Amino acid sequence: ALITNRHNVTGRHQETGECLDKKHCATPDNIRIYFHKPPLDLGEWHCVKLPLYKEDGSQWWIEHPRFGASADVVALNLNWGSDVKKLPYYLKTDLDRAKLVVRPAEAISVIGFPFGLSSTGRFPIWATGFMAQELGIVTPDNQTFLIDCRTRQGQSGSPVIAYRANVFTYVNDSGRVSTTMAAGTVKWEFLGIYSGRVNSESDLGLVWHVSAIEEVLAA
Repeated sequence: ALITNRHNVTGRHQETGECLDKKHCATPDNIRIYFHKPPLDLGEWHCVKLPLYKEDGSQWWIEHPRFGASADVVALNLNWGSDVKKLPYYLKTDLDRAKLVVRPAEAISVIGFPFGLSSTGRFPIWATGFMAQELGIVTPDNQTFLIDCRTRQGQSGSPVIAYRANVFTYVNDSGRVSTTMAAGTVKWEFLGIYSGRVNSESDLGLVWHVSAIEEVLAA
C-alpha cells in the first residue's frame, strides 16, 4: 500500500475543507507515482498514473478506522503492475531499526520534495529539524506529535525518521535505555508521516505517528 496524507488525495485543506488550488479550485482524480525501472536501475524511472476514484465514484483510498476523515493519513491499496521495481517498507519487521529513543531537541529528518524539488532524478531531499515534544504523549487517542523543521509545500506525506550515525540511544532487549558508540554504525527509526505546518508563520509541523499508519493498514 502507498501511505500519504488525506489532503493530498482530496485536494482540500484538512481542517477547513477549502480547495488547495486557489486559482481553479481543482481537485485531483488521479495520482502519479514514480518507480525505479526493474530490475533496479538507479536513476531510471517509470511513472504510473493511478485513479483515486472507482467507476461508481467511491474513493480508492482507505481512511483511519476510528478517526475517519479527521485523520490526515490514508492508504492506497492499488495494483501498479509488474513493469516497476517496488522497494517496500514493512512496519512489522526490524530490518536495521534499533528501537531508538528520540527525545525533544534531538534531530529528525523529513524526506520529501519541497516545492517539487528533488536531489537527483526523483530522489528526495532530506530536510532536518528537531523533535518538538515527547513521543511518550502519543496515545491511541492522540496519534500526532510536533516537530520543529523548515518544511514547505511539497513535503506533505513525507516519511519522518530519526537517523543516527556512530552514537545512538535505544531500548535494549531487557527494556532498558542504553547508549552505544560504534564508529561506522548507522541506525534509524521510522516515526511517522509529515502532515504540514501548524500555520504559515511557524516552523512547527504536525506528524502522524507510525501507530496511526498501522491502524489504517489493518482496516
